[in-house]
Amino acid sequence: MTFTAFLKATVLGCAASATLLAALALAGAIESGDGLVIPIAAVWWLVAGVSGSMLGRSSAASPAIGRLLADAKLAASLPEVHPARILLNRLWPLLIATVGAGGFVLLAPQVPAMAAGFPVIWALAWRRQEKAVQAIEERDGVRFFIEKTSPIKPIQLIRTPWFKSGMASRRGESDPVSGNGRH
Repeated sequence: MTFTAFLKATVLGCAASATLLAALALAGAIESGDGLVIPIAAVWWLVAGVSGSMLGRSSAASPAIGRLLADAKLAASLPEVHPARILLNRLWPLLIATVGAGGFVLLAPQVPAMAAGFPVIWALAWRRQEKAVQAIEERDGVRFFIEKTSPIKPIQLIRTPWFKSGMASRRGESDPVSGNGRH
């Protein structure tokens, strides 16, 4: 699985998790008759949305992703691609948190209501990382793939040769890693 596809899937998965938890919280609040859960949660969701938007406002790759890209192993051929396995292997904490928080819907709808804010932050904070990595791939003529690792070990990437694009330098756009250049 390409790293850009994984980043896109992570953002969409976080957004889906937040949506599911918010819907469960709404249903749980209606079922329990607690009229205070949703207004308080809505304020939290707004704070989470603003926080995530502020964290993700840069179009440059985050320092963590920059280090991950720099540490990628070079490979001459494409690795085996198993998207479902890689997504489950890397996003299992999101799945467990979503199911765990959603399980409290009938006992305490506040739990999924508050839990919904965290994937909102994550999704909005990481929403531009896929484009930053894609720009680096086009600039350097490489493609980054996720290496098969243990679910409890840090993610590792493989760098393979790809087609190089000179479009970013001809347009005078900024470097997505350093942010240098014209805007």
